[in-house]
Amino acid sequence: MTHRVGIGYDIHRLEAGDGVVIAGVRVSCPYRVIAHSDGDVVLHALCDALLGAVAAGDLGEHFPDTDAAHRGRDSREFVRAVLALPALAPWRLANLDVNIIAQAPRLAAHKPAMRAALAELFSLPLDCIGLKARTNEGCDAVGEMRALQAQAVVLLERRSPEVRKSGSPEVR
Repeated sequence: MTHRVGIGYDIHRLEAGDGVVIAGVRVSCPYRVIAHSDGDVVLHALCDALLGAVAAGDLGEHFPDTDAAHRGRDSREFVRAVLALPALAPWRLANLDVNIIAQAPRLAAHKPAMRAALAELFSLPLDCIGLKARTNEGCDAVGEMRALQAQAVVLLERRSPEVRKSGSPEVR
């Protein structure tokens, strides 16, 4: 097999606060995410997509919310740990695509910074980072501004045998 695809999803409830972290970017708004870690729905969905692509479980298995060590943890640390897993060593991340579903905060002005943050974190060029922001048109918990949601898809390509032998923990 030369390619693998993974899909990820995350949702967190919102409450009154002073901002959220989305795709590694702090967004000031009158909400905060209710979560054990920093609650970055984009990075959580991307971790699940990577783990799913290599059949290595899910984010909750690797970083359970019952473990106090993960309280308030920066989700970029989860990404780095997932990228370093031996199951990902034979694979290179070719591209990723993310849907952020949020009635609020409005994200259009933050999308360039989010794409840049993802490009840096995943060592990908910007043209390999798809990121869209959508609303739920007032429907369900997301549409009622009670939750924030993300969906992610990743495409992995098999590395050449020489790269695999080096044991590089980086996906790209």
